[in-house]
Amino acid sequence: MTTAAARPADRSEGRPRDGERPPDQAVDHYDRFLAEHYTWMLGGDLDALAARQRAALSAWGVTPGSAIGSAAGALAVDLGCGPGQASLALAGLGFDSVLAVDLSRPLLGELAAHAMHLPEVRVVRADVRTALRELVRPGSAGAVVCLGDTLTHLPTRGDVAALFADVAAALAPEGTAVFAYRDLTVPLTGTDRFLPVRATEDRIMTCFLEYPDDFDDYTVVVHDLIHTRDDTDADWTLTARSYRKLRLSHAWVLEQLRTAGLRVRHEESGAGGMRTVVLERGRSRRAGG
Repeated sequence: MTTAAARPADRSEGRPRDGERPPDQAVDHYDRFLAEHYTWMLGGDLDALAARQRAALSAWGVTPGSAIGSAAGALAVDLGCGPGQASLALAGLGFDSVLAVDLSRPLLGELAAHAMHLPEVRVVRADVRTALRELVRPGSAGAVVCLGDTLTHLPTRGDVAALFADVAAALAPEGTAVFAYRDLTVPLTGTDRFLPVRATEDRIMTCFLEYPDDFDDYTVVVHDLIHTRDDTDADWTLTARSYRKLRLSHAWVLEQLRTAGLRVRHEESGAGGMRTVVLERGRSRRAGG
């Protein structure tokens, strides 16, 4: 799921200086390299992925009736939607309108083609940092989800904190937010840095993580390596590209969520440092909601 271009940041806050981080690197990485493999990487069957996502969202209490007011509960927003498994899941749960936001043209095109029979899914190419303020009336969303490690694609930690505040403002009272991201703050070493993603007869994907000193503890460099071949007798061809992700500690994320006025309802930990946090906005944010 792709998000936003880098922008100048204050080094005193531990952020990269202007010019140190290439602009549009996550967008470019997905559009030029990863998008064509992305659904395969997740398992290859978008309908099956959506069904599993629908079951998870339902278990987490993400339903159109969870927010106060029937009109408010009719809208859901999927930030960093990618090929759209979460958007399709939200539509399947009964939301009347699902706003699917991403910056990757190929992935949005894949979702649009798959959702042709679902008028409730609205595909929008937009920056997740500004989409809620530009496209969603405050207090009108029954649910906002941001999955697939989208948070780590944002340029700075300040952008992450600002997004949490925007989500809280967009949610209806007792509306639900779900964030999933990888906590990569503890550096991996040796062969642990090689992470197998998926392997089939004609395609193998591996990620390699690098923790350079130039940005201190701020980012990790992700190298995506994909071997492909046309048939089982052909030689393998390797393509590889790299980009940076933010390193977000779980404790820091929880503190920023609380500051934004979101209350943790459920947490899960998964493989590879994946964290999932389910939250709600209370009736009164002023009361600490």
